[in-house]
Amino acid sequence: MAGSVNKSPRPRFWRGAVLAFAGLYFLIPLGASLVFTVDVPNQGITFDAYSQIVGAEGFTSSLLLSLELAAATIAVVLLLMVPAMVTLRLSAPKLRPVVEVICSLPLVVPPIAFVAGISTVLKWGPEHLSRTPLFQTFVALQNPDFPFVLVLAYVVMALPFVYRALDAGLRAVDVRTLVEAARSCGANWPQALARVVLPNLRGALLNASFLTLALVLGEFTVAQLLGFQPFAVWIYSIGGSQAQLSVAVSVLSLLVTWALLLSLAGLGGRSRTASRG
Repeated sequence: MAGSVNKSPRPRFWRGAVLAFAGLYFLIPLGASLVFTVDVPNQGITFDAYSQIVGAEGFTSSLLLSLELAAATIAVVLLLMVPAMVTLRLSAPKLRPVVEVICSLPLVVPPIAFVAGISTVLKWGPEHLSRTPLFQTFVALQNPDFPFVLVLAYVVMALPFVYRALDAGLRAVDVRTLVEAARSCGANWPQALARVVLPNLRGALLNASFLTLALVLGEFTVAQLLGFQPFAVWIYSIGGSQAQLSVAVSVLSLLVTWALLLSLAGLGGRSRTASRG
């Protein structure tokens, strides 16, 4: 017993040391960026970089475009993955490793190779389908006002994160019992999914939505190489002429992302408390 008492402080020490190192790893660059945005030579401390954000040219349009892309991506990926994951868990659990590998492939394929494939398809389509109705489909996918091709690309890139979030949520509830109880009460399959399964997956759905939102707001490679300008590309484009404004927007977006993460954790904690009650 004495040996166990002597060994207990050591894991706590290393745990605290790792957390402190991780905190410094993230906070030091953030602090340096914050100082760069407010410390102007020969002027002292000023917050002009932050006051100019809303009025900056292209800020509102690029941010709204990214939010629209994020909303469409979240809707498409959840409509695709939620029924598939529930069906997989109920009817074909042996296929779970295959689906897991397929959903993890976007982590293996480099974004530059991914966007090269998309560009090849977008160039091949108009050349070979110019006399067919599909030509207008390729044109609509690349509409600068709302490039749906980015939504399709982001859905693929979000698959690993959405799969992990939904899989963790489904493991925490007895889906089979819930569905069988709903069906025994006269509910059909869509009603059982919407009224019984989804409320018990609220935390998993929030996690998947937040991860997808963070991915879309921060994604740069695909949008830049395809020639569109959502929020991340706009930040990069103004970096050469307005460096302080670019860094200020990056810092502000990072803080907003952290605030969303904390609020998401709070919502998840309240939902777990309510379910226990």
